[in-house]
Amino acid sequence: MDAQPVPAAKPAPTGPRAARKRQAVVRAARDLFLREGFGVGMDAIAAEAGVSKVTVYNHFGSKEALFTAVVAGVLDEPLGDGGHGEGGRGDGPDLARLVQADGPDALKAALTDAGRAWGLAVRTDAEGRALRTLVATELHRFPELGRAWRAHGPAGHHPAVADALRTLAERGLLDIPDLEVAVLQLYSLLVFPQMVFEQYGTELTEELGERLVVDGVEMFLRRYASPPGSTPGPAHSSARSSTPAP
Repeated sequence: MDAQPVPAAKPAPTGPRAARKRQAVVRAARDLFLREGFGVGMDAIAAEAGVSKVTVYNHFGSKEALFTAVVAGVLDEPLGDGGHGEGGRGDGPDLARLVQADGPDALKAALTDAGRAWGLAVRTDAEGRALRTLVATELHRFPELGRAWRAHGPAGHHPAVADALRTLAERGLLDIPDLEVAVLQLYSLLVFPQMVFEQYGTELTEELGERLVVDGVEMFLRRYASPPGSTPGPAHSSARSSTPAP
């Protein structure tokens, strides 16, 4: 059955050609999941991507893993690809500005711009909204998808953001003792209120959305900005948390 992993004959392919095939698979899966739901066959996804079914499994191992990759790309894509997201448009602000911030003021400005991009995407991206609705629907129909989604963890659901926060901690601009909590808190401050409102058919005004972003960044940095003169250190992920992200 499609939901069962097919053992790969070799490790996941790497290199530019493999990356192009992987992105083609994610794009094809995204389109078909939206049209047909999680029940779509892997044969159909492979045909849509122009690759073999074995290639799909070599890259992802299971349909659950592929679905998770599709949704993770949608969650991070408003920030631009930056080499992290999969299947996204990549037309938002690049995360490079955030991770290369040369001080607290630059970091605050870059994080505020990122929050604005997220909010705009939530308000205007009908496809992203449809995928979020699809996740909520299919978790009830396919319990194995829910288990895979929970096991992936918040940092896996938001890979570009997790990588950016990890880099900022390594550079000494942020002090993050628990990366998974920090990822969820950042989204909770900047994005989740807008997701909740639009999911119930109510839109936040642009003025209120701006206040949420500006104040949210202030709150996040008050918690995680490194004190002056502190020693850089890595961000740590807690094994205790497996809460699924919306």
